[in-house]
Amino acid sequence: MAGAHGGTVHVPVLLRETLHILALEPGLCVVDGTVGAAGHSSEILRRIGPQSTLIGLDRDAMMLHIAARRLSTPSCHLVQASYAELPRVLADLQIPAVDRILLDLGYSSDQLADASRGFSFDADGPLDLRFDVRQGESAAELLARISETDLADLLYRYGEDPHSRRVAHRIVGWRARQPIRTGRDLAQAVAGVGHRPQRGERHPATRVFQALRIFVNRELEQLETALKGVLHGCLKPGGIAAIISFHSLEDRSVKQAFRESTLWQLLNPKPISPSPAELRLNPRARSAKLRAARKIC
Repeated sequence: MAGAHGGTVHVPVLLRETLHILALEPGLCVVDGTVGAAGHSSEILRRIGPQSTLIGLDRDAMMLHIAARRLSTPSCHLVQASYAELPRVLADLQIPAVDRILLDLGYSSDQLADASRGFSFDADGPLDLRFDVRQGESAAELLARISETDLADLLYRYGEDPHSRRVAHRIVGWRARQPIRTGRDLAQAVAGVGHRPQRGERHPATRVFQALRIFVNRELEQLETALKGVLHGCLKPGGIAAIISFHSLEDRSVKQAFRESTLWQLLNPKPISPSPAELRLNPRARSAKLRAARKIC
């Protein structure tokens, strides 16, 4: 999995646009609530300087290990925690409030490349899909126990899958014959539902993996916690929150939260999407949307 930059294969999304909208300057205290491979954070740190403070959070211990190789400076604090736990993290660091908060809600190419995590359709390792393997149950454990009706509801709610009932029926039928233990097992179980994808279209199991990943990691609950108080409560007046989302469930929540005009001043009324040039270099960025707002009071 070694890459050209500190052992990572991940390419940060909307990097130039994110750095611009954060309006970075020396002396700031910045939180990267989803530090990942430090693609954004390494550039943030370069702009705010060594006398500033960068706090990088991630639920995934593997990603923190990768980030530490690129952020080895006393002004950087790396913590294994969800961004929803930011108030506790700041209290532990004795930091009352911060100037900037960035959340990149996508998962990393490094996680996708790690066959032992099950994020890939071709993975032969366990179908886990958890960011923090210490918490909750794996996707394989969930699929072994969930009813067909509940699975269909889960796929429809979190994957927005129009074929959710047919997909659930196929998965449960496969499960009756053999356990679904790996990413490859799940992809094969789903194959054939809906139309055959044309070249360049998404894999038919994309929505299934998305729904299971969101559910086992409680991603929407984490985001709602952040939007309903954590971000606003942890920012100084005039501080900026920037969020990169990757599907409509997340983007709708962010859009609605930032519309609260008594709390936030929108910095971009319309979401910022990747440029054609970025998409040529990084097609996985195609669904990314960046929204940002400034804390009013």
